[in-house]
Amino acid sequence: MVKPTRNDDWGFPRWRPYGAKGRSAAKVRLCDREGCNDIGDRPAPKAPNSPERWMFCLTHAAEYNKGWDYFAGLSPEDAARRAAEEESGASAFRKSAHYQWAGSGDGSRSSDEMRAYEVLEIDPDADAPAIKAAYRGLAKQYHPDVNRDDAEAAKRFQQVQAAYDVLRKAAERRGETI
Repeated sequence: MVKPTRNDDWGFPRWRPYGAKGRSAAKVRLCDREGCNDIGDRPAPKAPNSPERWMFCLTHAAEYNKGWDYFAGLSPEDAARRAAEEESGASAFRKSAHYQWAGSGDGSRSSDEMRAYEVLEIDPDADAPAIKAAYRGLAKQYHPDVNRDDAEAAKRFQQVQAAYDVLRKAAERRGETI
């Protein structure tokens, strides 16, 4: 039988720090960006009007939102009027009339996935066999064994590998295979 030990929460002074919740580890969600190990505490919508959210760190949340154009769809006059209202503070705490979603994604894919399609030089609607064929073709073309002493080809080969890895992992998250 194990001998009971005294806990740290007895007598004066207190032996445990004030505000300690216990000995269990704190649960922390990591950033959803591939390869990032920072805390993901900033939600971002996965698609327009979707309750699902990405959780990004500050750096990747800023990257996700940098392509967002507040004045998209407005005439130049309306954009100037709205900008003047924002500067004067006349529309403080007013909900926007509509939402515009940021990033180069199409609502179902992240901007990383869209960049991966560009690197592989294929259409974003390409199916798994087309993705694999594009990857294999570009990998053969830029492989370091074929292009010896060519730094540009080696760099391009690494980009192709990274793009394929992003698309493969995204497909795995959706339950598909490439």
